[in-house]
Amino acid sequence: MELVQKVIGAELSLFEKKFTESVKSTNVLLDRIMRFIIRRKGKQMRPMFVFLSAKIAGGINDVSYRAASLIELLHTATLVHDDVVDNSMKRRDFFSINALWKNKIAVLVGDYLLSKGLLLSIDNGDYKILQITSRAVKEMSEGELLQMEKARKLDIDESVYFEIIRAKTASLLSSACAAGAYSATADDVVTERFRLFGENVGIAFQIKDDLFDYGQDNIGKPTGIDIKEKKMTLPLIYALNNASKADKRRIIYIVKNNSTDRAKVNEVISFVQQSGGINYAQEKMKQYKEEALRILHNYPDSPARQAMEELVNYVIDRKY
Repeated sequence: MELVQKVIGAELSLFEKKFTESVKSTNVLLDRIMRFIIRRKGKQMRPMFVFLSAKIAGGINDVSYRAASLIELLHTATLVHDDVVDNSMKRRDFFSINALWKNKIAVLVGDYLLSKGLLLSIDNGDYKILQITSRAVKEMSEGELLQMEKARKLDIDESVYFEIIRAKTASLLSSACAAGAYSATADDVVTERFRLFGENVGIAFQIKDDLFDYGQDNIGKPTGIDIKEKKMTLPLIYALNNASKADKRRIIYIVKNNSTDRAKVNEVISFVQQSGGINYAQEKMKQYKEEALRILHNYPDSPARQAMEELVNYVIDRKY
Protein backbone atom coordinates (compact mmCIF):
# COMPACT_ATOMS: atom_id res chain seq x y z
CA MET A 1 0.00 0.00 0.00
CA GLU A 2 2.60 2.48 -1.17
CA LEU A 3 0.21 5.33 -1.93
CA VAL A 4 -1.48 5.03 1.49
CA GLN A 5 1.92 5.36 3.15
CA LYS A 6 2.82 8.30 0.93
CA VAL A 7 -0.43 10.16 1.69
CA ILE A 8 -0.79 9.49 5.45
CA GLY A 9 2.54 7.90 6.45
CA ALA A 10 3.54 10.88 8.59
CA GLU A 11 0.14 10.91 10.30
CA LEU A 12 0.35 7.18 11.02
CA SER A 13 3.82 7.60 12.58
CA LEU A 14 2.55 10.38 14.83
CA PHE A 15 -0.53 8.30 15.64
CA GLU A 16 1.71 5.44 16.82
CA LYS A 17 3.31 7.76 19.37
CA LYS A 18 -0.03 9.19 20.50
CA PHE A 19 -1.58 5.72 20.80
CA THR A 20 1.36 4.37 22.80
CA GLU A 21 1.00 7.32 25.16
CA SER A 22 -2.76 6.80 25.47
CA VAL A 23 -2.47 3.22 26.82
CA LYS A 24 0.25 3.80 29.40
CA SER A 25 -0.53 2.81 32.98
CA THR A 26 1.11 3.34 36.35
CA ASN A 27 0.19 -0.28 37.14
CA VAL A 28 3.31 -2.35 36.40
CA LEU A 29 1.44 -5.44 35.15
CA LEU A 30 -0.92 -3.42 32.97
CA ASP A 31 1.93 -1.40 31.49
CA ARG A 32 3.82 -4.61 30.63
CA ILE A 33 0.73 -6.02 28.89
CA MET A 34 0.16 -2.75 27.02
CA ARG A 35 3.73 -2.85 25.69
CA PHE A 36 3.14 -6.44 24.58
CA ILE A 37 -0.06 -5.42 22.76
CA ILE A 38 1.66 -2.51 20.99
CA ARG A 39 4.55 -4.72 19.82
CA ARG A 40 2.21 -7.25 18.20
CA LYS A 41 -0.29 -4.85 16.64
CA GLY A 42 -1.45 -5.53 13.09
CA LYS A 43 -1.59 -3.32 10.02
CA GLN A 44 -3.79 -0.70 11.71
CA MET A 45 -6.25 -0.59 8.85
CA ARG A 46 -8.94 1.13 10.89
CA PRO A 47 -6.79 4.17 11.76
CA MET A 48 -5.92 4.33 8.05
CA PHE A 49 -9.64 4.56 7.25
CA VAL A 50 -10.06 7.27 9.90
CA PHE A 51 -7.23 9.42 8.52
CA LEU A 52 -8.10 8.97 4.84
CA SER A 53 -11.78 9.73 5.53
CA ALA A 54 -10.76 12.89 7.39
CA LYS A 55 -8.35 13.91 4.65
CA ILE A 56 -10.96 13.46 1.89
CA ALA A 57 -13.71 15.15 3.90
CA GLY A 58 -11.73 18.23 4.86
CA GLY A 59 -8.44 17.62 6.61
CA ILE A 60 -6.78 15.80 9.51
CA ASN A 61 -6.72 17.55 12.89
CA ASP A 62 -6.32 16.73 16.59
CA VAL A 63 -9.85 15.31 16.75
CA SER A 64 -8.90 12.90 13.93
CA TYR A 65 -5.99 11.54 15.98
CA ARG A 66 -8.23 11.03 19.00
CA ALA A 67 -10.86 9.33 16.81
CA ALA A 68 -8.21 6.96 15.42
CA SER A 69 -6.97 6.19 18.95
CA LEU A 70 -10.52 5.54 20.17
CA ILE A 71 -11.25 3.19 17.27
CA GLU A 72 -8.00 1.31 17.86
CA LEU A 73 -8.60 1.08 21.62
CA LEU A 74 -12.11 -0.32 21.11
CA HIS A 75 -10.94 -2.69 18.38
CA THR A 76 -8.10 -4.02 20.54
CA ALA A 77 -10.44 -4.44 23.51
CA THR A 78 -12.88 -6.50 21.46
CA LEU A 79 -10.04 -8.72 20.17
CA VAL A 80 -8.83 -9.37 23.73
CA HIS A 81 -12.36 -10.25 24.83
CA ASP A 82 -12.97 -12.36 21.70
CA ASP A 83 -9.91 -14.49 22.48
CA VAL A 84 -11.36 -15.20 25.93
CA VAL A 85 -14.79 -16.07 24.50
CA ASP A 86 -13.27 -18.31 21.81
CA ASN A 87 -10.63 -19.76 24.16
CA SER A 88 -8.08 -18.83 21.51
CA MET A 89 -4.45 -19.27 22.50
CA LYS A 90 -2.94 -17.41 19.55
CA ARG A 91 -3.57 -14.29 17.48
CA ARG A 92 -1.44 -13.41 14.42
CA ASP A 93 1.07 -16.12 15.43
CA PHE A 94 1.58 -14.53 18.86
CA PHE A 95 0.27 -15.93 22.11
CA SER A 96 -2.98 -14.21 23.10
CA ILE A 97 -3.34 -12.22 26.32
CA ASN A 98 -5.42 -14.99 27.92
CA ALA A 99 -2.81 -17.61 26.94
CA LEU A 100 -0.05 -15.67 28.73
CA TRP A 101 -1.94 -14.11 31.65
CA LYS A 102 -5.15 -16.21 31.89
CA ASN A 103 -8.78 -15.23 31.33
CA LYS A 104 -9.38 -13.08 34.40
CA ILE A 105 -6.53 -10.70 33.57
CA ALA A 106 -7.45 -10.70 29.86
CA VAL A 107 -11.03 -9.61 30.62
CA LEU A 108 -9.75 -6.83 32.88
CA VAL A 109 -7.27 -5.71 30.20
CA GLY A 110 -10.12 -5.49 27.70
CA ASP A 111 -12.13 -3.45 30.20
CA TYR A 112 -9.12 -1.16 30.75
CA LEU A 113 -8.78 -0.53 27.00
CA LEU A 114 -12.49 0.27 26.74
CA SER A 115 -12.31 2.69 29.65
CA LYS A 116 -9.24 4.42 28.20
CA GLY A 117 -11.15 4.97 24.97
CA LEU A 118 -14.17 6.37 26.81
CA LEU A 119 -12.05 8.74 28.88
CA LEU A 120 -10.06 9.90 25.86
CA SER A 121 -13.27 11.11 24.24
CA ILE A 122 -14.99 12.44 27.36
CA ASP A 123 -11.94 14.34 28.59
CA ASN A 124 -11.69 16.13 25.23
CA GLY A 125 -15.41 16.68 24.67
CA ASP A 126 -15.54 14.41 21.59
CA TYR A 127 -19.09 13.34 22.38
CA LYS A 128 -20.27 12.81 18.81
CA ILE A 129 -17.22 10.65 18.03
CA LEU A 130 -17.94 8.64 21.18
CA GLN A 131 -21.59 8.22 20.15
CA ILE A 132 -20.56 6.95 16.69
CA THR A 133 -18.13 4.39 18.09
CA SER A 134 -20.27 3.30 21.06
CA ARG A 135 -23.05 2.39 18.65
CA ALA A 136 -20.58 0.19 16.78
CA VAL A 137 -19.55 -1.68 19.95
CA LYS A 138 -23.23 -2.31 20.78
CA GLU A 139 -23.86 -3.64 17.27
CA MET A 140 -20.77 -5.85 17.39
CA SER A 141 -22.05 -7.51 20.57
CA GLU A 142 -25.50 -7.98 19.06
CA GLY A 143 -24.00 -9.46 15.88
CA GLU A 144 -21.88 -11.95 17.82
CA LEU A 145 -24.83 -13.04 19.96
CA LEU A 146 -27.09 -13.44 16.92
CA GLN A 147 -24.44 -15.59 15.23
CA MET A 148 -24.12 -17.77 18.35
CA GLU A 149 -27.89 -18.14 18.56
CA LYS A 150 -28.17 -19.17 14.92
CA ALA A 151 -25.23 -21.59 15.19
CA ARG A 152 -27.32 -23.74 17.53
CA LYS A 153 -30.14 -24.19 15.01
CA LEU A 154 -28.30 -23.67 11.70
CA ASP A 155 -31.43 -21.93 10.38
CA ILE A 156 -29.65 -18.87 9.04
CA ASP A 157 -30.65 -17.45 5.66
CA GLU A 158 -28.89 -14.86 3.51
CA SER A 159 -30.68 -11.87 5.02
CA VAL A 160 -29.71 -12.93 8.56
CA TYR A 161 -26.12 -13.52 7.42
CA PHE A 162 -25.87 -9.95 6.16
CA GLU A 163 -27.50 -8.68 9.35
CA ILE A 164 -24.81 -10.51 11.36
CA ILE A 165 -21.79 -9.30 9.39
CA ARG A 166 -23.15 -5.75 9.08
CA ALA A 167 -23.25 -5.62 12.89
CA LYS A 168 -20.32 -7.86 13.79
CA THR A 169 -17.66 -6.65 11.34
CA ALA A 170 -18.84 -3.74 9.22
CA SER A 171 -20.03 -1.59 12.14
CA LEU A 172 -16.53 -0.84 13.46
CA LEU A 173 -15.12 -0.08 10.01
CA SER A 174 -18.09 2.14 9.18
CA SER A 175 -17.66 3.96 12.49
CA ALA A 176 -13.97 4.52 11.68
CA CYS A 177 -14.90 6.22 8.41
CA ALA A 178 -17.76 8.17 10.01
CA ALA A 179 -15.58 9.32 12.92
CA GLY A 180 -12.84 10.41 10.53
CA ALA A 181 -15.28 12.39 8.40
CA TYR A 182 -16.93 13.99 11.42
CA SER A 183 -13.57 14.98 12.89
CA ALA A 184 -12.87 16.98 9.72
CA THR A 185 -16.31 18.51 9.05
CA ALA A 186 -18.75 18.13 12.00
CA ASP A 187 -21.29 17.65 9.18
CA ASP A 188 -23.91 14.93 9.75
CA VAL A 189 -24.64 14.44 6.03
CA VAL A 190 -20.97 13.91 5.18
CA THR A 191 -20.56 11.67 8.23
CA GLU A 192 -23.46 9.44 7.14
CA ARG A 193 -22.04 9.19 3.62
CA PHE A 194 -18.72 7.96 4.96
CA ARG A 195 -20.50 5.61 7.36
CA LEU A 196 -22.26 3.97 4.41
CA PHE A 197 -18.99 3.82 2.50
CA GLY A 198 -17.31 2.05 5.43
CA GLU A 199 -20.25 -0.30 5.90
CA ASN A 200 -20.00 -1.51 2.31
CA VAL A 201 -16.24 -1.99 2.62
CA GLY A 202 -16.73 -3.83 5.92
CA ILE A 203 -19.26 -6.25 4.42
CA ALA A 204 -16.94 -6.94 1.48
CA PHE A 205 -14.10 -7.46 3.97
CA GLN A 206 -16.08 -10.09 5.91
CA ILE A 207 -17.17 -11.95 2.78
CA LYS A 208 -13.49 -12.10 1.78
CA ASP A 209 -12.66 -13.50 5.23
CA ASP A 210 -15.40 -16.11 4.88
CA LEU A 211 -14.08 -17.14 1.46
CA PHE A 212 -10.70 -18.01 3.00
CA ASP A 213 -12.43 -20.93 4.71
CA TYR A 214 -12.93 -22.59 1.34
CA GLY A 215 -9.51 -21.81 -0.18
CA GLN A 216 -6.47 -24.01 -0.48
CA ASP A 217 -3.74 -21.39 0.08
CA ASN A 218 -1.62 -21.13 3.19
CA ILE A 219 -3.37 -18.10 4.67
CA GLY A 220 -2.63 -18.55 8.36
CA LYS A 221 -6.18 -19.70 9.01
CA PRO A 222 -7.03 -23.42 8.66
CA THR A 223 -9.59 -24.11 5.95
CA GLY A 224 -12.88 -25.32 7.35
CA ILE A 225 -12.56 -23.50 10.67
CA ASP A 226 -15.93 -21.75 10.23
CA ILE A 227 -17.54 -25.12 9.54
CA LYS A 228 -15.94 -26.55 12.69
CA GLU A 229 -17.42 -23.64 14.64
CA LYS A 230 -20.81 -24.19 12.97
CA LYS A 231 -20.78 -20.73 11.37
CA MET A 232 -23.10 -20.46 8.39
CA THR A 233 -21.32 -18.15 5.96
CA LEU A 234 -22.43 -16.93 2.53
CA PRO A 235 -20.80 -19.64 0.35
CA LEU A 236 -22.44 -22.40 2.42
CA ILE A 237 -25.80 -20.62 2.66
CA TYR A 238 -25.95 -20.24 -1.12
CA ALA A 239 -24.94 -23.87 -1.68
CA LEU A 240 -27.62 -25.14 0.73
CA ASN A 241 -30.31 -22.90 -0.78
CA ASN A 242 -29.62 -24.45 -4.18
CA ALA A 243 -29.18 -28.06 -3.07
CA SER A 244 -31.55 -30.99 -3.24
CA LYS A 245 -33.39 -31.87 -0.01
CA ALA A 246 -31.20 -34.94 0.44
CA ASP A 247 -27.94 -33.01 0.00
CA LYS A 248 -29.16 -30.25 2.28
CA ARG A 249 -30.00 -32.74 5.05
CA ARG A 250 -26.64 -34.49 4.62
CA ILE A 251 -24.56 -31.30 4.76
CA ILE A 252 -26.47 -29.83 7.71
CA TYR A 253 -26.05 -33.15 9.56
CA ILE A 254 -22.27 -33.02 8.99
CA VAL A 255 -22.03 -29.42 10.20
CA LYS A 256 -24.12 -30.22 13.29
CA ASN A 257 -22.57 -33.56 14.22
CA ASN A 258 -19.27 -34.15 12.37
CA SER A 259 -17.70 -30.69 12.30
CA THR A 260 -14.48 -31.94 13.96
CA ASP A 261 -14.01 -34.75 11.41
CA ARG A 262 -11.47 -33.45 8.86
CA ALA A 263 -12.72 -35.74 6.09
CA LYS A 264 -16.32 -34.66 6.65
CA VAL A 265 -15.34 -30.99 6.74
CA ASN A 266 -13.53 -31.46 3.41
CA GLU A 267 -16.72 -33.00 2.06
CA VAL A 268 -18.63 -29.82 2.96
CA ILE A 269 -15.92 -27.65 1.39
CA SER A 270 -16.08 -29.67 -1.86
CA PHE A 271 -19.88 -29.45 -1.86
CA VAL A 272 -19.76 -25.66 -1.55
CA GLN A 273 -17.11 -25.33 -4.27
CA GLN A 274 -19.06 -27.52 -6.70
CA SER A 275 -22.37 -25.80 -5.95
CA GLY A 276 -21.21 -22.35 -7.07
CA GLY A 277 -21.11 -20.95 -3.54
CA ILE A 278 -17.62 -19.51 -4.00
CA ASN A 279 -18.48 -17.69 -7.23
CA TYR A 280 -21.71 -16.33 -5.76
CA ALA A 281 -19.94 -14.96 -2.67
CA GLN A 282 -17.19 -13.43 -4.82
CA GLU A 283 -19.80 -11.66 -6.94
CA LYS A 284 -21.57 -10.30 -3.85
CA MET A 285 -18.25 -9.09 -2.46
CA LYS A 286 -17.56 -7.28 -5.73
CA GLN A 287 -20.98 -5.60 -5.60
CA TYR A 288 -20.35 -4.20 -2.12
CA LYS A 289 -16.91 -3.01 -3.17
CA GLU A 290 -18.36 -1.24 -6.22
CA GLU A 291 -21.04 0.43 -4.09
CA ALA A 292 -18.36 1.67 -1.68
CA LEU A 293 -16.36 3.15 -4.56
CA ARG A 294 -19.49 4.74 -6.01
CA ILE A 295 -20.06 6.56 -2.70
CA LEU A 296 -16.39 7.57 -2.56
CA HIS A 297 -16.58 9.05 -6.04
CA ASN A 298 -18.90 11.75 -4.73
CA TYR A 299 -15.60 13.43 -3.90
CA PRO A 300 -13.17 14.82 -6.49
CA ASP A 301 -10.10 12.87 -7.53
CA SER A 302 -7.15 13.49 -5.20
CA PRO A 303 -4.16 11.62 -3.76
CA ALA A 304 -6.26 10.92 -0.62
CA ARG A 305 -9.13 9.45 -2.65
CA GLN A 306 -6.71 7.35 -4.69
CA ALA A 307 -5.09 6.11 -1.47
CA MET A 308 -8.53 5.17 -0.12
CA GLU A 309 -9.25 3.24 -3.33
CA GLU A 310 -5.92 1.45 -2.88
CA LEU A 311 -6.91 0.55 0.68
CA VAL A 312 -10.31 -0.75 -0.45
CA ASN A 313 -8.66 -2.88 -3.13
CA TYR A 314 -6.22 -4.23 -0.56
CA VAL A 315 -9.12 -5.28 1.67
CA ILE A 316 -10.64 -7.26 -1.21
CA ASP A 317 -7.44 -8.63 -2.76
CA ARG A 318 -5.56 -9.56 0.43
CA LYS A 319 -4.21 -13.12 0.70
CA TYR A 320 -4.79 -13.60 4.44
